[in-house]
Formats: sequence, C-alpha cells, structure tokens
Amino acid sequence: MSGSPRRGHVERKTTETEIVLDLLVDGQGGGAIDTGIGFFDHMLKLFARHSLIQLDVHARGDTEVDLHHTVEDVGICLGQAFAQALGSKAGIRRYGLAYLPMDETLARVVLDFSGRPFCGYRAPSPVESIGAFSFQLVEEFLRAFSVHAGATLHVDILHGRDAHHMAEAVFKGLARAVDEACQIDPRVQGVPSTKGIL
Repeated sequence: MSGSPRRGHVERKTTETEIVLDLLVDGQGGGAIDTGIGFFDHMLKLFARHSLIQLDVHARGDTEVDLHHTVEDVGICLGQAFAQALGSKAGIRRYGLAYLPMDETLARVVLDFSGRPFCGYRAPSPVESIGAFSFQLVEEFLRAFSVHAGATLHVDILHGRDAHHMAEAVFKGLARAVDEACQIDPRVQGVPSTKGIL
C-alpha cells in the first residue's frame, strides 16, 4: 500500500445526536468506541476487529427517547467516513463477500462499493430484542451505512434463532466483506469499473 493513509473523519451534530467518528482503513482492528449503547459498542468493536480498520467513535444521543437515532446516525457517519477514505476507489477490489457462522446462525454479506446505494436485507421475523436493543436496529444501521458509503449491500441471515448470534454474525460478516472490498489489488489499474468512475 503506497500513498496517503486512507482516513475518514466525520462530525455530525443534530438536535438528536452528536457524533465524532474517525477511521483508518489500513489499521489493525482496534479503536475507542463509546456510543452510550453497550450492545452497539460491542458490535462496532467486533466490526473494527474483524475488518482490521482503526475505528474511533464517540456518540451521544437521545437514548432516553429511543436508541434508533444514535444507531442510524452512527451508520450515516461510518458510511460517510468510508466514502472519504476510499476517495476515487482507484486500485481497490471493490467487491466483498463473507459467509459468517455463529453457532446456529449463518449470515451472508455481499458488498460492492459501486457508488449506487442499495440495501437488501432478509432476516427471520419476529426477532426478540437484545436487552433494550431492538433487532430492527441492525437493518437501520446497515441501510444508513450503505446509503452514505455509496455501497450496494445484501445481507441475508440464512439460518438463525438467537438474536445476539444473528446480530453478531451480520456485523462480523460486514467486517469481512468490507476488508475484502477495500483491499488494494496491484493488478487493478485505476478505478475498477469500465465506466472509469465509481
């Protein structure tokens, strides 16, 4: 990997949330994460660890109202940070695929940093909450990330019963797919598209 470090920095302040997020694509899988939502912190730490990015997130939101605003807005910021860090996307593999098992759960995550935002999501329904964390928030996070990263994202939970296992498989699968898609392939000349732009 040559050239400048692939970094993203996003600050977002609304009447509902205040977020500062930094990422380094070519990291070692660490960082400092504090969103005020314990389970969400756990998922973001897993994401950083298994994608090998460096991720620092400090977020405060109106969690006394709902966790939705904080989770969605962190997804927005993470997507924007990846868009910044990847820039023109020259040299990247662009596509990522992961099958991730977690005990009885099997998740498939397929990603394309295409510049065309789309989130396809299939999961069992209904799924119980994980403490105060509604399982529906997993989809909200993924949708916000895909839209603001400019990524086509398909997530399918092929098998699963336990809500914690399913959420964890999705976040780890996303991590692995992101890692693959962001890797520099020395065979790729310029932007990996016949259009010449992504």
